[in-house]
Amino acid sequence: MDMLIGTKRGMTQMWVEDGLRVPVTVIALGPNTVVAVRTPAKDGYEAVQLGHGAVRAKLVNKPRAGQFAKAGVAPQRWLREARGPAGERKVGQTFDCSVFAPGQWVDVIGTSKGKGFQGTIKLHHFQRGPSGHGSDNVRKPGSIGMHTHPGRTLKGKRMAARMGGGRVTMRNLTVLQVDPAQNLLLVKGAVPGNRGGLLLVRRSDVQPKAVT
Repeated sequence: MDMLIGTKRGMTQMWVEDGLRVPVTVIALGPNTVVAVRTPAKDGYEAVQLGHGAVRAKLVNKPRAGQFAKAGVAPQRWLREARGPAGERKVGQTFDCSVFAPGQWVDVIGTSKGKGFQGTIKLHHFQRGPSGHGSDNVRKPGSIGMHTHPGRTLKGKRMAARMGGGRVTMRNLTVLQVDPAQNLLLVKGAVPGNRGGLLLVRRSDVQPKAVT
């Protein structure tokens, strides 16, 4: 299995072999249960649907409850699909963080922290205007269009907008430690989202030469 569902525990630090202190993100990864297997003959594509997290049966709607009952698995809080060849994977199988190994590179996908509606200085790193001598353009974005031609604001103009709260992928993060007993994965660097946020961890397409 090249992708698993987990949650962000938080950040800490650790010392690597050469004595360098590095920032580390702790991810509670797995166990994941195979809820469904998509096949080209039936669904038109090939994928494995994974479930993660315990949830009370009364909080699951009837279509999902029927799906879980048909598959013979316990209700799962989150469902995500891993596209690609299903191989020998079957409904009811479980996978944990031991599918990854220290030294591997992984991609971590999550939802970034929402910052709300922000101006151009914070959102696009615009510079401030003069603040003295009666200036009326301290934090304003300035001109956003032309007078006569084309006489409108062009599409894609960087302006104040909602910031954060979007899907972000951090690529090629190094796995520093794997703890299957506690279902913890430690990766170097930061990952998107708040503590407790949902994360998808997948094996990177590019791997360091030392890792086969």
